[in-house]
Amino acid sequence: MSRAVAWAALLLLSACGAGDVPAVSDAASVNAYVFRPGSPDGIGKFYMGREIAHVMGHLGAGWLERDSRVAEERTDLLLDNLPMEPDDVVVDLGAGTGYFTLPMAARVPEGRVLAVDIQPEMLAIVRERVAAAGIRNVETVLATEIDPRLPRDSVDLVLLVDAYHEFSYPREVMLKVAAALRPGGKVVLIEYRGEDPAVPIKELHKMTQEQARRELAAAGLAWVETRDILPQQHFMVFAKAAPPSSAS
Repeated sequence: MSRAVAWAALLLLSACGAGDVPAVSDAASVNAYVFRPGSPDGIGKFYMGREIAHVMGHLGAGWLERDSRVAEERTDLLLDNLPMEPDDVVVDLGAGTGYFTLPMAARVPEGRVLAVDIQPEMLAIVRERVAAAGIRNVETVLATEIDPRLPRDSVDLVLLVDAYHEFSYPREVMLKVAAALRPGGKVVLIEYRGEDPAVPIKELHKMTQEQARRELAAAGLAWVETRDILPQQHFMVFAKAAPPSSAS
């Protein structure tokens, strides 16, 4: 059975309730967030000292598809460096308009790309673009703020491009992402460099590498490497952390 077929079977089980990742309701999640007056660009909700940014709505779709994006962000280098095999099941989490979904689909011809977003308007754009291009290995997944709706042990790569900093429930979402990874699976997190004041992006829409590593570690994702390949963004690679060994 191919990885893509296996994923489709898992998705069917998930839709029937048999493959769902259990809801996160532990004390650490309940107490993870602090609420206080925030900035105009934030939602007044803080995670590990970082204020969560407002979500860019579907009315901002044009900015995602701007002609200057390749030159400004070197999205070509980003795609070239993704750790993907032709038969992988990969996730574009916070897919937006599908800017990365469509080229990723061409790189996994024997696999599948899951375009995941919480905005049905964005997913409608993805479906329209996929249909126009005649692409057959892309599926859209309508997520919630707390759940990306990925079956456990089902995916090889999760890509997040300038989206994680807007997650209203980052701990819960990333715990479920970690649970969805197959052995050897990776998360690639792309965020504008918060350490660099020269990056012309609002502060809440940037992240430092230290902050990103701390937050993903809390979800059981271990930092593997940061590739210094993009002009304005961090390219951070994470993997599921190994469980602690039991004492003999």
